[in-house]
Amino acid sequence: MWTSASATAVPVADRFEWFSDVVASALIPTAIVSERHADFHAEASTLALGATRLSTFSHSPLHSRRTPALIRRGDPEQYQLALITGGRWWMSHSGADEEFGVGDMILWDTSRPQETVAHPGRGPSRSVIVHLPKDVLPLRPGRVDRLLGRRIAADRGTAAVLARFVASLAEHASACTPRELGELGAAATDLAAACFAHRLDAYGELPVETRTRALRERIDAFIERHLGDPGLAPGTIAAAHGLSVRALHALFRAAGDETVAASVRRRRLTRCHADLTRPGMASRPVHEIAARWCFPNAAAFSRAFREAYGLTPTELRRAAGSRSRAE
Repeated sequence: MWTSASATAVPVADRFEWFSDVVASALIPTAIVSERHADFHAEASTLALGATRLSTFSHSPLHSRRTPALIRRGDPEQYQLALITGGRWWMSHSGADEEFGVGDMILWDTSRPQETVAHPGRGPSRSVIVHLPKDVLPLRPGRVDRLLGRRIAADRGTAAVLARFVASLAEHASACTPRELGELGAAATDLAAACFAHRLDAYGELPVETRTRALRERIDAFIERHLGDPGLAPGTIAAAHGLSVRALHALFRAAGDETVAASVRRRRLTRCHADLTRPGMASRPVHEIAARWCFPNAAAFSRAFREAYGLTPTELRRAAGSRSRAE
C-alpha cells in the first residue's frame, strides 16, 4: 500500500530538485536549500489511512522555509505531526523556536509560516509524519495553537503511546488491508487528539467516543508492554488506567471484542509463535519459551497452542526448521 520513491532512481544532478518536488506534493510546498546539493540523498514514502495519511522521509541535511507565498500556492489545511527517528531538528513556528531530537514529536500548522533545519546524526535525518486534517481533529483550533512548534516529549503517558503507535504504523502497516488502514488512521487521530488534550488540560472536551477509543489504545499498548509479567491480569490492567475491573470488562464487551483474559492469552501465544520460528532461539527448549510468556504448565500450553494454530509447538518448530534449511 506504500507509495515509495528514492533519489537513487534519479540522476545525481537532478536529485535535490526531485526531492523538493516530492516534499511539495507529499507534504507541503516548501523552499529547501542544502549544502549537500551535489550528492543529496533522499527517500520518501506515503500511505493512505482513510481520512489521514502517513509519510516517512529520510534525507541529507537541509534548511527549509514555508512562506506566506508558498502557503497561498498550496495548503492542505492540516496539522502535521512528526516523530523524529534520526538526526536533529530546529524549528521556528508560531512564536516558538526549539531544538528536537530522536524520539521527540513536533506539531505544525500547514496554514502558517515556519522554518526548519534538519541536522544529521550518525545517519540521515529521518521522520515519520502523520497528516491530520483540521476538520477531523476534535479540538478547537485555538486550543491546538499552544502546541505548535513546541517539543512533545514521548517518554511517558499518552505521548509515549502515540509515538510507539506511529512508529509501529510505519513498520507494519504495509501488511494491513484497506479497511484496517482506515481503522488505524482513525485510531491515530484519536490518540493524537488525546495526547494534545492531555497537554492542554482539555481532555474533558473530547467526544466520549474519542476518549473511549484512545483509552482502548492505551490499554492495548500497556498489555503489549507487560506480556512477560506473570502478574498481568484484569485487576492490574484496570488499576493502571484508573478503572474498575467491571469497567474494563465493559470496555472490551462494548467493542464486541474478546475478553480481557482472552486478549492477553492470544497475545502471549503470538509471542510464543514468533519465538518458536526464530532461528536465534532454536536451541531454547519449548517449555522455556512458554514460561517466558507466562505459560508455566507445558501440557496446558501445548493444548492452547494447538487450538490457536492447528499444530503443536514442537511441530511448528520442526516445520520452521525445515523451511530454514530449504532456503
